[in-house]
Amino acid sequence: MSDQSSLNHSRTQTDSAAAWREQQRATAAAHEEVLASRQRAETAAAREQITTFLRRVQAQRFGAPQPVELQARSYDGRTRYKTPLTGWYLRKDETVAIDTVGNFYVLTVPGSLSARFKGVTPVPSDPTLVLGAGGKDGESIDLSVALARLLGK
Repeated sequence: MSDQSSLNHSRTQTDSAAAWREQQRATAAAHEEVLASRQRAETAAAREQITTFLRRVQAQRFGAPQPVELQARSYDGRTRYKTPLTGWYLRKDETVAIDTVGNFYVLTVPGSLSARFKGVTPVPSDPTLVLGAGGKDGESIDLSVALARLLGK
């Protein structure tokens, strides 16, 4: 193979590899956008379920589930910390809750000595349609089931 032929072959391989990498980047970006779109749709549906729950609680008056002071748990589950939140726990282990205005919280936090005295202020997160998805068998529950359970249905 001549030097020119070898150079052209090398350039072709380099161009081909660059085109392949760009195609892979574009494919990954498209997949990421599809996943983000699904996540936005799931969050919107979950927020709608929470809004519907809050409307039912307000309309029910008598017999409606009363909000409680929410507490967070350390990651190991041994310690409970006060929070400024009032609302309803969605899971029996009290690690997920909504407050009275519909914000969704995962109530697990790192343990700390100062939190024992001062408490913690959890940050709201996007709600999901399945609480505990990806966890151990029997630990996940649909948001709609958790909300219906609170309403006694």
